[in-house]
Formats: sequence, C-alpha cells, structure tokens
Amino acid sequence: MSTRVVVDPITRIEGHLRIEADIENGIIKDAFSTGTMVRGIEIIAQNRDPREVWAYVGRVCGVCTSIHSLASVRAVENALGIIIPPNAERVRSLMQIALTEQDHVVHFYQLQALDWVDVVSALKADPKKTSAIAQSISAWPKSSIGYFTDIQKKIKKFVESSKLGIFANGYWGHPAYKLPPEVNLLGVAHYLEALEVQKDIVKVQTIFGGKNPHPNYLVGGMACAVNINDPNAINLERLSYVAEIIQTTQNFVRQVYLPDVLAIASYYPEWTKIGGGLRNYISYGDYPTGNYGELSTYKSPRGIIINRDLHHIEDFDPYAMDGLQEYVNNSWYSYSEGKEVGLHPSIGETNLDYTGPTPPYQYLDNSQPYSWIKTPRYKNRPMETGPLARMIVGYASGRDDYKDLTDRCLKQLNVPFEAMYSTIGRTLARAMESNLLADWMQDFYIQLLQNIKSGDYRMFNNIYWEPSTWPQKAQGIGLAEAPRGSLAHYVNIENKQIKNYQMVVPTTWNASPRDTKGQRSSFEESLLGTPVHDTSAPLEIIRTIHSFDPCMACAVHLYDEEGKHIHQFDTL
Repeated sequence: MSTRVVVDPITRIEGHLRIEADIENGIIKDAFSTGTMVRGIEIIAQNRDPREVWAYVGRVCGVCTSIHSLASVRAVENALGIIIPPNAERVRSLMQIALTEQDHVVHFYQLQALDWVDVVSALKADPKKTSAIAQSISAWPKSSIGYFTDIQKKIKKFVESSKLGIFANGYWGHPAYKLPPEVNLLGVAHYLEALEVQKDIVKVQTIFGGKNPHPNYLVGGMACAVNINDPNAINLERLSYVAEIIQTTQNFVRQVYLPDVLAIASYYPEWTKIGGGLRNYISYGDYPTGNYGELSTYKSPRGIIINRDLHHIEDFDPYAMDGLQEYVNNSWYSYSEGKEVGLHPSIGETNLDYTGPTPPYQYLDNSQPYSWIKTPRYKNRPMETGPLARMIVGYASGRDDYKDLTDRCLKQLNVPFEAMYSTIGRTLARAMESNLLADWMQDFYIQLLQNIKSGDYRMFNNIYWEPSTWPQKAQGIGLAEAPRGSLAHYVNIENKQIKNYQMVVPTTWNASPRDTKGQRSSFEESLLGTPVHDTSAPLEIIRTIHSFDPCMACAVHLYDEEGKHIHQFDTL
C-alpha cells in the first residue's frame, strides 16, 4: 500500500512547484512534478520591436536576471546577421559569469545548505573546535574562536526569542541531519557571510549594465561606452573596481564555497548514491573565446551525453526540426495539430488550455495533463541540464581544467566518478563550476583590458540597427548557459516585428511532466528510490529537488493584463 505525499509549494526556490510522491515501505516509487502557474511571456513578446524584446523577456525572473536578455539579443542578432564588437562580447561574458557566480553562491548557502545544516544544533558546538575545522580546510581569514563564538551568540538570540527569522520552519532535529554541531556552526557562519559576498559579486552587472536586477542590453553590442578618463563612461576607476570584485569572488569560491561543499558532503556518503535520475545530459556551450556563433569555441563546451557514456559526445543541433521538440500531452496547453505532436521551437505555439482541477484540491489526476510546464525532448530523449550536465560534458571533452578539478574533489571525498550522478554530485558540480568561472572571469577581464589599451573602444555595431535594412522575414536562435542550465530563445521576425517567440528554459527541461512515451523528466526520475524517513517531514524530497535549484518563474509565468489579484499562496 503506497502513501502519497504532497509538497506544495516547494520553498526556497523561485516560483511555485508542487511535487507528489508515492511512497512504499519508506521508498519513493513514483513522483510527479507540477508547475502551478501559467506561462505566457511568449504572448507578451508578439508584435513588438525585435530591438526591445530583450527588456520584456528579461523580466521573466529577477533571480537569474539578465540571462534571458542575453539569449534574446543573441537570437535577434542571429536573425539579422549582426556580429558584435569583441569588447561587447567580453563584457557580456563578464556579466554572465557574475550572475552565475552570485546565483551559485546564493543557491548553496541561502537555498540549499539548510537541507544539510541543522541551525539549532549549532548551539551545541564548541567554537574552538569549529575554528580548528575551518582552519584545516582553507585559509579563509574569518576563522577565529572569537568569530564563531559571536556567531553562536547570534543564533542563541534567535532561538531564545522564539523568532528564528530567516531560519524559521526548518526540519531541525530531523534524523537525516548528520553534521556534528561544530560543522553546523561553520555552515551557519558562512550562510551569513554569503549574504554579504553575493551583493558584491553582482555589482559587475551594475557597472556594465547600469543596474541590477535587469541590467541593460543592446542588440548589436552593449550600451556602455568606454573612455578611461570620462567619469560617465567605463573608465579606469570602474575597471579597477571590477578587478577587485573578481578577486573577492575568487577568494570566496575557492576558500569558502567549495571547501564547505566538500566538508558537508563527506558526512553524507549515502547521498552520492541517491538522486541520480536521468542518464542523459545536455549543454549548449557558452562563454565564447571569440565571437558568439556556430563557429565559435566555448570555455563551457557544447554536447550531449547519452546513457552516461563519457567516451562519446553527441553534437547538439538547434536547427534540426526532429531534434529539439516540445510536447504538451501532459501540459495545460494545446497545439493546433493535436496534443500528441512535438513542435520545434521555431514553429512553437503557446495556446493556454487549462483542464486541471479547481483549487483547492488534495491530489492531481496524473492520468490527465497535470502541469503548466511543457515537455522538451531532444530526439525523443529526456535530458538533464544544469551545472552537473556542463561538468560532465566538460569532463568527457577531455578538458584538463574540468578533469583536474573533478578528479581532485572526488579523490578528497574518496568516491568514484559515478558519485557525480547523485544529489551530492549535482551540488558539488555547481561549486566546482564556480571555481572554473572565477578563472574565466579573470581571462575575459584581461582580454577586455588588452583591447582597450590597444585603442579599441567599440561596444556597438550599428550596421543593421535600422529596420529599413532588415529582410521581410528573418528567424534566429539565441542559446546560453543559464545558472540552472541550457537556455534557448527562438525568434521569428516578420514585417519588422516579432511574429513568434518561444523559450525553452532549464527548468522546463528538468521539471516537465511525462512525454508521450511515458518517460519522466529529471525531477520525477531523480526522486525514484529515495528513502523518506518521515512522510510528515519529507526533507529527503526537498534535498534532491533543491539540488537542481528550480526556477519556476522561468518555466511558468502569470500575466493578467488588468492587474487583477489572481491567487494568494501561503508558504511554510
């Protein structure tokens, strides 16, 4: 006899996600992932000027802010045949890395760490022992006995006042927590530090993009002028500040973030065998070493791994009509040719067709469509995307930077490479990628400086800026590697306006419902076989889902043109 557990909403993510899991004898036997808000951003983009649509789609989410704007300008530039100046390409990469670094840090500390770190247990810690542990794993300067004593006092005040604030509503004391009090204290201290560090990292977006969230982009380049002596431009002072931010980022991810993940993972070896899910991984590739495009090489390589075969990397073709397709057989959308057909995004449709129950309801009828998320497939295969997929593709590519870092971390944990296919592996991949990104950020910064020193101040290519230079019809694709995985924007331009706009986002890949063959996507597949100690406190479900860092705002959207109140959600 199975018991159905419903977690709705999944908290500490962006947006609203519902998970229903069937549990038998303490083990998850089946699972269903549901996006509970409707997506309609593609409809908003229709009939708009292609040069301004980046500003609309960039508002999809305020967490992974700017990545949709980047994919959008790439799509329009691809459609119109625009090549942007090298300076603009380097600036885009710097902004993208800053976004991803900040996002990864926030994900681990603010959104996932408390799945592994018991805040209340930290009250029992000996600050002297915590200090010794901290100094043994890195050279991070904030590691004195007095520092951890002060952190412990802060936690005590929270508990004694019965107002845990940001630490409220956790499953504190759950038997799945295994860290000793001293490591819990270390985790809480770095949680608080990360709140401050992430604010510095993302300032790169403000320097080059004018603001954050939602920095400015520009079809044809970037809207930031370079003049090392002009106080209103990207001058020497601002470039020097970017260098300081890069150094801060490198120090934190190398001395705090990755060491913390390795230290915490060492206490949960069983979780290197739980949560692996799918065996197929996809990465579109990103961070071009030259100009972005089909002929570019990327620091984060492109490719597909099938059935975890690291000896063969399949190419990803974004143009193949029988390659990337989206299905709606289990989604609350309809297609003009029927719900069973798959559509390439270049001819995709967004037709809302809600057939689900009227809230409130106890369970969804999973024999019927059960989500506002479409179901992407590549050549009819489900794929996992995200930092784990990128690290696996990079490793399989034979790149020394990927292999050396991965092998070193796995050796420290004393686990085989197969441990990467797990909940812990997914979390570790994000921390390892942050270390690689910190180096690449330095590389792009040096390249930008060299261009400027050589007298190249160009940031904008206006060759096809005027609509009079455009063809009657044009189609473009903009690909990017967002913090949470592979992102694609497809644009059709007709009569100088957006005719059709479609987005296939990372959480659409990972959180989507079953396809026409009954194949599960990443979230659902990864939960199978997971042990659940207490169905009333399903911490184990949360751990694996959080390891993907879901962004439901990217996968689903709610839009009411009259600004009316739609629903109110009470979250725990």
